[in-house]
Amino acid sequence: MNLPDWQSSPRYPDPAVVALDESFNRYRLPLAKLERLASGCRWAEGPLWLGDMRCLIWSDVPNNRMLRWDEASGNVSEFRNPSGNANGNTRDLQGRLLTCEHGGRRISRTEHDGRVVTLVDSFGGKRLNSPNDLVCRSDGSVWFTDPSFGILGWYEGNKAEPELPLNVYRLDPAGQLTVVAEGINQPNGLAFSPDESVLYIVESRSVPRRILACNVVGGTQLANRRVLIDAGPKGTPDGLRVDLDGNLWCGWGMGETGLDGVHVFNPAGKLIGRIDLPERCANLCFGGLHRNRLFMAASTSIYALYVNTQGLP
Repeated sequence: MNLPDWQSSPRYPDPAVVALDESFNRYRLPLAKLERLASGCRWAEGPLWLGDMRCLIWSDVPNNRMLRWDEASGNVSEFRNPSGNANGNTRDLQGRLLTCEHGGRRISRTEHDGRVVTLVDSFGGKRLNSPNDLVCRSDGSVWFTDPSFGILGWYEGNKAEPELPLNVYRLDPAGQLTVVAEGINQPNGLAFSPDESVLYIVESRSVPRRILACNVVGGTQLANRRVLIDAGPKGTPDGLRVDLDGNLWCGWGMGETGLDGVHVFNPAGKLIGRIDLPERCANLCFGGLHRNRLFMAASTSIYALYVNTQGLP
């Protein structure tokens, strides 16, 4: 794949990893630097580490494909083409790939034999909008956001009129779909706290953009919705992941140095550090042998950085 002119800093510690609070220094590795693994995408999204295959897969939404980077060889290849304008990806408790598809307006599941089936594509007899991101809880339920981004035009999916409000859903292991959050202006990335007692949701079209926190009640409902992070007039949170200490690692971007990359917040919502990238970051995940390598899907490229923490398993 084409790699535009960009080189990581030759200096240690990498100046792209910025501590904004003393507490962030424990998560920095002084001899680790930012790397670019691949480029040539139109809009990279939904990175997912597949440990049993030692590879990273991600979505290139407008190009209607998914790509794969192999850790052993460093090679990049197509994982799926067409992909249904895939966006977010995760795995269920059986290790099957779950994918949000703009084009199919569904969540698909890839079976162990390679068959791709529809997990859910409607609610109350109406089609979903364009599922964006998803996470699997330890009880086997799948929680996902359903904004309208993929049906607003012909670039990231197929233009259509929304049939449903912009909801957040829970799909239980028996296939029952329920609305767990409504009234959020374009819900986007989401993630659970380490003990799964809190669900974080990015509200990506509020002004300013916000990251909401909701208590998980009985494992099936949300309560006490509140603003955890006010992103400010230039903040653009997108996808996010949580580490073992409960810190939120959030894709960020606004076309400026210091705003393009990853912002890291502690569980109280305080900004403690950032990773500066030359491109806007949409989403990220932890992976590698010890889940201590942060993979970042940033506009046209995939970046990686070893950090001194682990993502949730």
